[in-house]
Amino acid sequence: MANKAGPTRQKRDKERARQQKQRDKALRRLEAKHQKAQAGPRNKGDEDPDIAGIRPGPQPLPAQWDLDTGGGDSGSQQMAGETDKE
Repeated sequence: MANKAGPTRQKRDKERARQQKQRDKALRRLEAKHQKAQAGPRNKGDEDPDIAGIRPGPQPLPAQWDLDTGGGDSGSQQMAGETDKE
């Protein structure tokens, strides 16, 4: 009668996969560090491309979100069920 090697084998395979993933991740980090060092520093006047054109404070709404579409004064709208009592 042979012993079952399933769980031990599965654990070993899982551990090897985890170690390989860690090695791959360390290699990616090293490559990113190397690329960053090769790029050199940015010029003082260069703007970060991720935030280009953004100014401090509230940002203007895009045209598709423009709430001023006419149709009356928003302050004069009545709640449902209310009536003028004059």
